[in-house]
Amino acid sequence: MKIAPQSPPLGPAVQRRKCGAFTIFEVGMAAAVLALAITTSITTMQRAYASLDTARNLSLAGQIMQNELEQMRMCDWSTVNAYPAGPTTLTIDSSFTTGTNVASRFTLVRETSLVHAGMKQVKLTVSWRSYDGRTLSRSYTTRYGQNGLYDFFYNSS
Repeated sequence: MKIAPQSPPLGPAVQRRKCGAFTIFEVGMAAAVLALAITTSITTMQRAYASLDTARNLSLAGQIMQNELEQMRMCDWSTVNAYPAGPTTLTIDSSFTTGTNVASRFTLVRETSLVHAGMKQVKLTVSWRSYDGRTLSRSYTTRYGQNGLYDFFYNSS
């Protein structure tokens, strides 16, 4: 019968190595990397929400102004000519203000000026506050002719 040679007894340093655990430095580095990853993802999500809010509000502002332009287009010259020249705050159409806080966050302003006899320039501006408190705005400018825009250019005598 053969007897296997015995290995020498292991010291405490070698025994700890055999456990397979991480050192405190490795754990600290892993925690730092994890903290950096979480912080970066939170910052990225905040920027994404801000961009999404801005895109929604820009779209809504464009729809509000387009609605106002379409209503103005249905008016005759005497009505448009009677618009006051300075900035005038308008009421946003009720189709936009039902069920949301649009009326409290958005304002619609109309400015008119005389371009030529028989032609007015109308500028609509919608302003609002974003969720982070910044004031943003969007504007449309158009011209309204007494006998229609194309009639004014072709028959201007």
